[in-house]
Amino acid sequence: MATRRDFLSQPAPENYVAGLGRGATGFTTRSDLGPAREGPSDDQMKEMLAKRAAQLGLDGAKKDKDDKEDDGGNDDERFQDPDNEVGLFAGGVYDKDDEEADKIWDWVEERMDRRRRQREAREQTEREEYERNNPKIQQQFTDLKRALSTVTDDEWANLPEVGDLTGKNRRSRQALRQRFYAVPDSVLAGARDLGAMGTTVADDGDASSGAGGGDSADGTMTNFAQIGAARGKVLQSRLEAASQVSGGDATSGSATSIDAQGYITDLNRLQMTEGQAQVGDINRVRELLSSVVKSNPNNALGWIAAARLEELAGKIVSARKTIDQGCQRCPKSEDAWLENIRLNNDSHNAKVIARRAIEANNRSVRLWAEAMRLENLPANKKRVIRQALDHIPESEALWKEAVNLEDDESDAKLMLAKATELIPLSTDLWLALARLETPENAQKVLNKARKACPTSHEIWIAAARLQEQLGQGQKVNVLKRAVQVLAKESAMPKREEWIAEAERCEEEGALVTCEAIIRETLGWGLDEDDDRKETWMDDARASINRGRYETARAIYAYALRVFVNSKTLWTAASDLERNHGTRESLWQVLEKAVEACPKSEDLWMMLAKEKWQAGEVDGARLVLKRAFNQNPNNEDIWLAAVKLESANDNEDQARKLLEIAREQAPTDRVWMKSVVFERVLGNLETALDLNLKALQLFPVTAKLWMLKGQIYDDLGKVGQSREAYAQGVKAVPKAVPLWLLYARLEENAGNTVKARSVLERARLAVPKNAELWRESVRLERRSGNMTQAKSIMARALQEVPKSGILWVEQIWHLEPRTQRKPRSLEAIKKVDSDAALFIAVARIFWADRKLDKAQSWFEKALVLDSDNGDGWAWYYKFLTQHGTEEKKADVVTKCVLNEPRHGEVWQTVAKHPTNARKGVEEILKLVAAELDA
Repeated sequence: MATRRDFLSQPAPENYVAGLGRGATGFTTRSDLGPAREGPSDDQMKEMLAKRAAQLGLDGAKKDKDDKEDDGGNDDERFQDPDNEVGLFAGGVYDKDDEEADKIWDWVEERMDRRRRQREAREQTEREEYERNNPKIQQQFTDLKRALSTVTDDEWANLPEVGDLTGKNRRSRQALRQRFYAVPDSVLAGARDLGAMGTTVADDGDASSGAGGGDSADGTMTNFAQIGAARGKVLQSRLEAASQVSGGDATSGSATSIDAQGYITDLNRLQMTEGQAQVGDINRVRELLSSVVKSNPNNALGWIAAARLEELAGKIVSARKTIDQGCQRCPKSEDAWLENIRLNNDSHNAKVIARRAIEANNRSVRLWAEAMRLENLPANKKRVIRQALDHIPESEALWKEAVNLEDDESDAKLMLAKATELIPLSTDLWLALARLETPENAQKVLNKARKACPTSHEIWIAAARLQEQLGQGQKVNVLKRAVQVLAKESAMPKREEWIAEAERCEEEGALVTCEAIIRETLGWGLDEDDDRKETWMDDARASINRGRYETARAIYAYALRVFVNSKTLWTAASDLERNHGTRESLWQVLEKAVEACPKSEDLWMMLAKEKWQAGEVDGARLVLKRAFNQNPNNEDIWLAAVKLESANDNEDQARKLLEIAREQAPTDRVWMKSVVFERVLGNLETALDLNLKALQLFPVTAKLWMLKGQIYDDLGKVGQSREAYAQGVKAVPKAVPLWLLYARLEENAGNTVKARSVLERARLAVPKNAELWRESVRLERRSGNMTQAKSIMARALQEVPKSGILWVEQIWHLEPRTQRKPRSLEAIKKVDSDAALFIAVARIFWADRKLDKAQSWFEKALVLDSDNGDGWAWYYKFLTQHGTEEKKADVVTKCVLNEPRHGEVWQTVAKHPTNARKGVEEILKLVAAELDA
């Protein structure tokens, strides 16, 4: 009778969930060892509820269905419609602000996605770059594995056996040869008492010890000096042994730097002196090479390496025997025979070896050429080279050697004629024959060469040079035809190659051909969409840097024919003529420039300046008159005319020009120049009257306010000068020079507190300005308040950390002498490139008497900023003490060419009324004298 299962052993009913009636599902109690199981899904819950309702007789399923239709039927559409929202957002209106907010969020998401894509693309590129630069080992040997498919069965069979490179057998043999002997007792006793120390009592009763240590128990003396010396020798030997271990087996007691895999190539670079190579190294490599030649005796490189090793070891006879064996085993190897000839070059066997080599390789150009060089008599050389031509008539190198051996020009012509028949594609042979012929015959030769070698541009260039020699270079345009033919043959060289050919023609004196090459080929391969002007300017600058000025001149000429109205090209061409041409050529270029660009006042003034500096004042006036006609009421031309008349002491004419300019071109600059002109002449009242009129017209021009205060200062009216500066900083609060003049006026008047206040107001009006911070530091320093000066400098460097002038001020005036160099190093790290800082570093080296470094840093500063007059003055002052007269003259010349206009001391000296008519050289010397070393 089957027993009924108890309740707990019965299976659970279908869809039974424990605790569902109580609402306790999916929880974990303390007795559970694992996580709670996942509760039923929503569908399961609804199905169970519907089944329970059906059992209880309720219409729950229908109710649930109705609720689903009522509540969830149109949720998606309702929430998607912004104008039909219900519930929490009911009554809201989707206006323009909402639309703008949605657009902003969409833009933010799009931007974040774009940044993510860019980051992923950059990471992918970096990953690919890293994998390309650091390939895996299996990728590195891919080409080698692929090459193994071409190895034949014979090559596999001839692979050499792997030798014993580890030295294992040698160490085992050494171990077998070792002998062990019993150590006597006396040696053991001596070793025991070697380090013993003790004292003995002498006969006189005094305790004593040895000079180098103490007496041992058996009466021997321990010498500590010898022990220390021995210890030093042991350490030295260990260091030497460690330094010698660069390869091989360090434990075997000897080291070697021989690479067993690259022994053949390394022997070509191996240079040994007497006593440098060890016998063990040579024997080791000899064994290695012996294994190579035995395993593969048909490899000529192994024989060559073995012979060179014997040569380096000083065994020349053994080397000759070795290479001779190699020649017997490898008779078709040119390298083996050449090595054999080289090793026997100082003996009579060299010719015999050469004969044997040629018999084995009668079509080897290198062996025939080497045999010819072994002969001493020219007749014998000719005989050998003609025999070589009988065997190898198509060798261009042998024909060249044969022609070079001929002393008679007619014989050389015959040789070249025969050579060109046999080798019609050799351009060098055709050109050599053309050079030996008369001009008429040379034309025929070049025509034949052109037909034989239609793709050679060298022949066309040679034909153009021939026409230039005949005086027909301007009439016959050979290179135009050359470009057409080469383009048809698809053999047109690149632009860079044509420019190189033009420079070569210029170097050899063929200037007409050089110009023709540039004219016909410079635009090849460039479209109108390309930046042709910049490309051609780069080409011209590159030619100038290489010293090929005619080529650069031709490039500018071609570019100006295309861009005839380019002011930049005309300026560059005039700079070329100014630096590397004549005065007449410069005038010609500038005349063409003003005709092409009549509205460019810079080119007009450049031409007038060149005329004026050449001493032709009337010519300069005429140029300015023409400039007036083309550019009426141009203030630059007016002021250039005023400067010309003023420099030639025509004050009345200059004053009239300024009056007319103020009427026809009433700009603030014209009024300012009028004030400056009267002030320089000493007419302070007239200058002040003009200044007041100008300020009524231009009240926000800072230089006019500065001139007003300076004129009052010159008149001794400090109060009115202070008032002018005060009004000026109110009218133009951003003018830093005006604030500086105001502060210095107060300081000179003894009002340090007022000057400090002015500078504080200036820093508020113009924040992060290094000049204002520097003036504040100087004010405190001149007042003797160094602590406050350092505090202000610390604040200044926090606000303007990359200012070179602030670092210079701190290095030279706020740091002790010993801290200048470390501080300058810190400044250079924080400031990338600053001319003032470079000058400060140069001055530090100057003070330390490191003159070469000081000169180098001065030159770096001038290259970085050639408009800084203070840099030129410091360099000139340095050369005055430590330079040569030639170097000083060169610096003065370069300074005059650059015409610097800036610099703290330079502007102060140059703009002083007493120095108004002085030249750049005089200003340079005055500034150098003003500088405080």
